[in-house]
Amino acid sequence: MKRQLILEDGSIFVGKAFGSEIEKSGEVVFNTGMTGYQEILSDPSYCAQIVTFTYPLIGNYGINRDDFESINPSVHGLIVKEATKAPSYWRNEMTIDELLRIKGIPGLEGIDTRKLTKLIRANGTLKGKLCNMEVDTKKVIEDLRDIPLKRNQVEEVSIKAPYASPGRGYRVVLVDFGMKHGILRELTKRKCDVVVVPYHTSAEEIVRLNPDGIMLSNGPGDPKDVPEAIDMIQGVLGKIPLFGICLGHQLFALACGANTEKMKFGHRGSNHPVMESSTGKVAITSQNHGYTVSPATLENTELVITHTAINDDTIEGVRHKQHAAFSVQYHPEASPGPEDSNELFDEFIAMITATKGEKTYA
Repeated sequence: MKRQLILEDGSIFVGKAFGSEIEKSGEVVFNTGMTGYQEILSDPSYCAQIVTFTYPLIGNYGINRDDFESINPSVHGLIVKEATKAPSYWRNEMTIDELLRIKGIPGLEGIDTRKLTKLIRANGTLKGKLCNMEVDTKKVIEDLRDIPLKRNQVEEVSIKAPYASPGRGYRVVLVDFGMKHGILRELTKRKCDVVVVPYHTSAEEIVRLNPDGIMLSNGPGDPKDVPEAIDMIQGVLGKIPLFGICLGHQLFALACGANTEKMKFGHRGSNHPVMESSTGKVAITSQNHGYTVSPATLENTELVITHTAINDDTIEGVRHKQHAAFSVQYHPEASPGPEDSNELFDEFIAMITATKGEKTYA
């Protein structure tokens, strides 16, 4: 069965349908990772987006029970050159087509993904819709141009009530803006006593949990759409050690007086080189973001740049000059991607130790 991708600029790509038969629209983005499609599909940061993979063969090692980053994927569509029908891997449990059918995600294969990627690089991310061949294309294009992008993605993907992941080490409050399970795994691996809370949790509520540290998770969309989080960060900054990742990084910067801006097509992939300013050390990182901290706006803040992207010199990490708080734009938990930056979790634990001293909870 044929299916088409219609873009707001009038471009149309016709290919073969797979996955769910549901029609969905969203912001069309591309990811340059060669592997990790299961983690990418289940990353809440892709909420309301249609993901195009630049690597031509997707699904070759199938889907397994262990590599999900969320229980219910919130991505709105998948576009590939070829979706493997017969994956080969001992952990494989189903094909990518079967997963998309179960989770209600439409897929499109057989189009020129290189052409689509170059179009996005030239024009920036575009709104698009995956739909059947019988639709009125002119009407779809008009609707795409008129309908604004979603602004409540964090509300959609964040948990509704707090829960605990008990441990015997430091108590860490993990604020869920669209948390990948990989972040929780890394904290659990370090024996942290983790309390996961919704995105709108206030500073007062967090302080009452008596945490030793606060982790700001990744998440989808524009950080300026989450003003309650900025207020919360300002309320705990200087009182409790803090570490932000991806959207958490952007929110931390906004809370400290910096500004953020939308990128032309963002960073999405597991092969982005990042340099640490103090040492010159380069790490290959996993990234997924469409917004960045504006460098010029850091001048009158208490933030200092710690990491920069080699490809385009955008800010990849900041640290507070006075308080125990830092953040990075990329994903040190990987999932998927290289684990070059995994040591940042150890730095977070060391920062807590230096600030609070050894402490455990029964």
